Amino acid sequence: MAVLGLLQPGPAHGFAIKRRYDELIGRDRELKYGQVYSTLARLERDGLASGVGVQPGGGGDRKVYAITDAGVTELETWLMTPQLPQARPAELVTRVVLALVAGRPAEPILDGQRRVYLARMRELTAARKGADAVARALADFEQAHLEADLRWIELAAARLGPMREALNTGEEATDG
Repeated sequence: MAVLGLLQPGPAHGFAIKRRYDELIGRDRELKYGQVYSTLARLERDGLASGVGVQPGGGGDRKVYAITDAGVTELETWLMTPQLPQARPAELVTRVVLALVAGRPAEPILDGQRRVYLARMRELTAARKGADAVARALADFEQAHLEADLRWIELAAARLGPMREALNTGEEATDG
């Protein structure tokens, strides 16, 4: 959908789409050229984008793509459909539960994760200084998630005793 969304403003070739994605969305996780071109091929196959010409480029001719009416409809639907929360537990929850099941202490896991999250939050705070609006929005989004994860870490730390007991006895854990 990101590639389709980057075609919305106007026709573009894969190199331009990749560059725009990397600067807007993928700042820390760039898109690979192969992903762009395979995605464009799928979008064209599915009638969501179409080749509209060829543009000379540094390494040869570049096929230019445009979003189709069906692509606009698909993009609009995707943009306006709320994202569902993750149904599966985060890896951190899995680590804590497995440590408790194995009779290991979970406190060092939570403490280590807390340190990593706090360090990342300091990095995000520093990165906001002089950042553009998109970079600030990305940092704010990540910071909000880190803050929620830190709240969970505090709750989990407070409930390790009842969780440990429940896991070792087969009973349900209660808020404790």
